[in-house]
Amino acid sequence: MIPPGSRRQAQLTCLGGENKKNDLMMIPLILIADETALRNEIVEHFYACGYTMNSVGSLAEFSAGFASATHAVVIADLGQQREPGFEFIRKLRAQGEQLGIIVISDLAGSAQKVAGLIAGADHYVAKPLDLGELSAIVCALSRRIAAAGVSPCWTLNATRRRLIPPGKAPIDLTAQAYTVLQAIASGDRRPVHRRKIVEALGGNYLHYDQRRIDTQMYELRKTVLNAAGVELPVRAARGQGYQFTAEIEVRA
Repeated sequence: MIPPGSRRQAQLTCLGGENKKNDLMMIPLILIADETALRNEIVEHFYACGYTMNSVGSLAEFSAGFASATHAVVIADLGQQREPGFEFIRKLRAQGEQLGIIVISDLAGSAQKVAGLIAGADHYVAKPLDLGELSAIVCALSRRIAAAGVSPCWTLNATRRRLIPPGKAPIDLTAQAYTVLQAIASGDRRPVHRRKIVEALGGNYLHYDQRRIDTQMYELRKTVLNAAGVELPVRAARGQGYQFTAEIEVRA
């Protein structure tokens, strides 16, 4: 349970002690917690602070839904599942994932904390949970991720025509592939109509073979998966075109 009075202090921590949010709150979070009440309380708190947070109820659900392309920090309530939880962390690190990992546990004591940190966690927090402390840890970890140059979102480099997934090496693009992604990115996570994509390519929408766009997207997905091991966060918007489902910015 979260101690009474923790919520107000946590809110002030999130807002930097003032009624404003900082840029680090764009860092996307994912929470693993099997206690529904605790999960809802943590999610509600971080939403109120301006974060984007997904949540799952088990390590298995996390494994099925996690994507390094859309998550930068994971908060894992391991309860009393020490070994399964620590093994899960070791696997993430072995895969080269650069995301931040915060462990919440029912098991207190320095030996437990040391074991969690050795497994690969960045922080280990014992219950009862203090939202103010958790918020401060997330803010500090977000700053460290930003300082290390691990962008929480996808990046399109206009100068070199490259796509950069979060925490991954840049992927070189053809001129056509770059133009397609730039057009879709202009939608700011909203659907971009096929007409706009075709016109960006210099084509005539009424005479353009629409299947060429679908083929281009297929090839792009395959290129990204092969190069970075992650899915390209672009989905087809029925009756419209395509849209990014993750944050993306275009840089010169």
